[in-house]
Amino acid sequence: MNASADVRSPTASLAEALALADSANTVREAALLLRERFAPLRVIVVDAFDMRGETPAASGERRLLWGAVSDGHCWQISTDLSALSGFYLADKA
Repeated sequence: MNASADVRSPTASLAEALALADSANTVREAALLLRERFAPLRVIVVDAFDMRGETPAASGERRLLWGAVSDGHCWQISTDLSALSGFYLADKA
């Protein structure tokens, strides 16, 4: 899956993604906003507890974001923003 051109600019895209995520009332609404803005990237809503051993790529006032990559079958966390297939998204605990 190709990442969008916007995600290849890590600072700008993460800041924008986090601002969008933080602006939403719920994590589900945040996911919808991110899916619309960063299509065709996937947005996977997770529980922050399940990600407790991972360092988020971005942490806002209300939400946490991790980079996600996929080989077409399995998903995993990645810090390589140029290779993203999507984001993991959680409410901040």
